[in-house]
Amino acid sequence: MVKEINEKEFNELKGTYLVDFNATWCGPCKMLAPVLNKLSDEIKDVPFYGLDVDDAEEACIKNNVTNIPCVILFKDGVEVARKVGFGPEAMYRDFINNNK
Repeated sequence: MVKEINEKEFNELKGTYLVDFNATWCGPCKMLAPVLNKLSDEIKDVPFYGLDVDDAEEACIKNNVTNIPCVILFKDGVEVARKVGFGPEAMYRDFINNNK
């Protein structure tokens, strides 16, 4: 399951993790949510987090998030890979497995 976090929690994350920058009003974000929830159950070695862009302005600016949904894989706070927009489950599975 994707864990919803706030900006303070985001700033404290360590290790390898995936963050879905999203918004409650974003249609493609709503479509992506069940895909990421399913993958989070499959891919156990990478924690999945959701961050609402409306409540995390500084994190969005710092990470140059200008379009959503924006899924970023981080290692110790450094961006490793990014996918913007909605896509099929297989694309996200490969994106995560190829970059973790």
